[in-house]
This record gives sequence, structure tokens and C-alpha cells, in this order.
Amino acid sequence: MIRRSLGQGTLAIDLGSSSTLVAWQGDASSAPELLALPPLCRPSGPPLIPSLVQWGPSKPLLGQQVLDGGSPESCVRNFKLLLNQPTPPPEAQRAAEALLQGIWERLPSDRLPQRLVLTAPVEGFGAYRRWLLSWASRLAVPELALVDEPTAAALGAGLAPGSLVLVLDMGAGTTDLSLVRLEGGEGKAAPMAQLLRFAGRNLAPERQGLRTARVLGKAGQASGGLQIDRHWALALGAPHADHPAWLAAAEQLKCALSSASTAQVLLEGDGPARLLRARRQQLETVLDNNGLAAQLDGLLAQVEAAARRAGERLDQLDGVLAVGGGSQLPWLQQWLAQRLPQRLLPVAQPLEAVVRGALAMTPALQVLDVLSQAVSLRCWDRRLQAHRWHPLFLAGQAWPTPQPLELVLSCSSGQTALELQLGTPEPECRAEVVFHNGLPSLRAQAAGAVRVYPWEGTPQLLSIEPAAQGEADRLRLQFRIDGQQQLWVQGQDLVSKQVFGPQRLGMLE
Repeated sequence: MIRRSLGQGTLAIDLGSSSTLVAWQGDASSAPELLALPPLCRPSGPPLIPSLVQWGPSKPLLGQQVLDGGSPESCVRNFKLLLNQPTPPPEAQRAAEALLQGIWERLPSDRLPQRLVLTAPVEGFGAYRRWLLSWASRLAVPELALVDEPTAAALGAGLAPGSLVLVLDMGAGTTDLSLVRLEGGEGKAAPMAQLLRFAGRNLAPERQGLRTARVLGKAGQASGGLQIDRHWALALGAPHADHPAWLAAAEQLKCALSSASTAQVLLEGDGPARLLRARRQQLETVLDNNGLAAQLDGLLAQVEAAARRAGERLDQLDGVLAVGGGSQLPWLQQWLAQRLPQRLLPVAQPLEAVVRGALAMTPALQVLDVLSQAVSLRCWDRRLQAHRWHPLFLAGQAWPTPQPLELVLSCSSGQTALELQLGTPEPECRAEVVFHNGLPSLRAQAAGAVRVYPWEGTPQLLSIEPAAQGEADRLRLQFRIDGQQQLWVQGQDLVSKQVFGPQRLGMLE
């Protein structure tokens, strides 16, 4: 097992087919940051680490070292896809281990994590996920978590829990369309990472019942940016599609044409160096001629059919996210705008969305803890003309809450006060994972209507002045759980505009 002195922050690693990103978040007062790890990362722009490994006589060259001083044509690449085979090739395993180990060994002395968060596709990559966790199990890091990439991308782009989002992820080796409903929303637990180790103790994966996203539809193909580079290299004059120097030049031109209508790059390593010039229109013609639109249309049709089976419609999307290196292509942005008009969300940092979202899902800033019991608020249901219990926070919800839960409540005519009667629901109808002192266990639950046990003591009263007139929305309330597991409320009277709170309601368990 690899041992190093640890700090108190969270490290996230997003291992990609083409490039890898590493991010860090320290205490509650610090913002997430991408870590530059020279000489592994590119010297300019985002600190991307090329996912390349070349074996040397004494030690391997990793990432940017391969491009700076090695022979890229003979290096090991695209090993993420190979690791998803039922029996991953030993060469791919060695290369991935070398790159990840190189990242770990080059972490700054003040950036050694208490918690490590790894990212992986949400489904269809079971073999890769198992390999990744097998590698991480050798690290002496107290907490280990795994997050799914579509959810991380959505959270990294700022979408709220409960959102319905279509994520298009065009990486180097794959293109995926995923329709996901982010877990969470009003009265539901927000997205969380899958906790695999806590306080140095390994947790069995089959006992991890907390989900991060409900995948309603997914379609993908084993081609992405690298396949585009091959077609583009041939169009530029390459002798064959996999010529390393031409591929590198084609990729540089493609990236440059994402922000400019014309560009030029220096072709090196194939005889005398020379300039390659191209226009964006040339690249887009290559994409059209090689059927990229038809391929994406096919993926979208599969996802749309899955959405209908799940009772969802694409015109109900809260947003469309394009992430990965290919997402920066204007051609792809135009395709999305034509197929899904007025739904595309701007992603300022598409290459970073997954790794930043991974930090947001841990929760990143302190030792993970979750509620073992839910809490509900008794409300009057005008339609049923009866009281019912509305869930506020569920068992399994991480605390402190990263953002408050907001409710808008109405009042009856003449009402001068609102009673905040809280209660604890008994277990629901099936076995689920609950946490005690940070460790999970399965709890069997009885079928039937859920019974709620009111909290002892006198409920908190919120004054309503002037008295309500008619039945209309009157109070906007925000509930949150602080770092001491205390439940608080604050809000505003929608008529008088008076702001009240925060007021402590009690301790949760």
C-alpha cells in the first residue's frame, strides 16, 4: 500500500481517453482549483495531462513528457477504452497505473488528500470501474469515492438537483448521449458520490445504495475526437490515417478552428517542417462527408425512444450540456441548436466540468456524514382538505446541506400564525442503506403507509401580519442543516415583504 502524509482536502482525478485533469479543494473557505503538475501537464492553457505513456530504459515518460522528448508514434494511448474489456490487456493496465501513479507522486506537499474522488461513465463501463477501484484500493487515503461522469458534468455546469438534462460527451475515443434525471430536488436527497472507503475502512460496493442520477436513456459509439482527427488528417494530405505527426497537427488545427475561421499549425516529424493552413469550412465539410450528423441523429433517436418509455419528453429538458474536447466544435454546437433549440446551456469550461462537478458531489469540504433519519413538515393540503407530511430531508442526505431547501406555503383566510410541526417518518417499504457514524448498513423496512412521529415539544410559530386574506401563497421558507446537524429555517412574508430568521428548529439524527 502506498503511504504518504495526508492533508485535509479533496482530490479529484478525471482520467480521460485523450487527456486527464486533476482538481483540488481544501477547506470551506477555498475554491476548487485545477492542479498543474509539471512536467506531466501541458505548459499553457488548462493543465491538461495527455493520457500518453512511453516506456523508457529506467522509468516511463508520462503525459507531456512523451510529446516533449519521446516518440509519440510508439507510445501507449487510448488505454481507458482497453481497460473496459472483460480481461484488460496487461499493457493497458501498466500504462494507466504508471500515469495515475505519476500523478499521485507529483502532488504538491500541501495537496495530499484526505479524500480521493474518481470519475467513470455511469453505465457500460463496469470492467473499467472495477479496475479503477482496484488501483485506488492500494492508496492509503482515508476516504475514497466514485462519481458518475454525466451527473458530475451537470453539477459542474451549475444545474440543480432534480433537473432533467441531456449530456453530450464527445471525448477522444467515445461519444455518449445520456439523458439523466439528477437525484434530489424538493424533499429529496441531493446527489452524492458512491462512498467506497470511510475513515480508512473499506465499504462493500453492494451495500452502497445511494444513487447520484437516474439514467433514463443512454446511447454511445466507440468513436470520438480521435476518429475526427483521422478523417481530418487524410483530408489535409496525410499518407495514412494514423500517422502520428499528421494526427497531432490535425488535432491542433481542429482545436484552433473552434475559435477562429482560419488557422495554421506547424507540421513536424515528417520530413522538413512546414505550415498547414485550413479553414473551418473545410473541417465542417469533412465532418459532413463522413456522416457525423447521421451518427449523432441515430444516438439521439435512441435516447428519445428511451425517454418516451420512461414517461419523459425531450422538450421538457432543463438543459443540454456539451462536454469533452469535441464539445468546442462550432459544428457540434450548431447540430445541438438545430435538434434541441433554445436548450443548450453555456459551459464556460467544458473540459473541466466533470472534474469540478466531482468535487461538488462528495460533498467536498468536510468529513462526509449523512442523516440516519428523515424529517418532514406537516402541511395542509387544500385539495384533500387534510393535513399531510411533506418530506424535507431524507435518510442518506449529506449534511451540512450545500444549499437550502425552499418551500412556498399558502395560508387560509384570517390565519395569523403558521405552526411548523416537524416529524420523523418511520422506515419505508423496502430495504435501503442507512449510515451510522459514517458506516453503511442495510435496514429492512415494512410495507404500508408511512407513519410519522411528531417531534416532542411545542412547535415553532411564525407570525403572519397582516392576517391572510383568501387562500394564496404567503410564506417562502428555506430550510438548511448546519455543520452541527441543527435544522434551521428562514424566509420571507410574500405580502408584507418582512424577512425573518434564521431560527433554530432542533437537532437531527
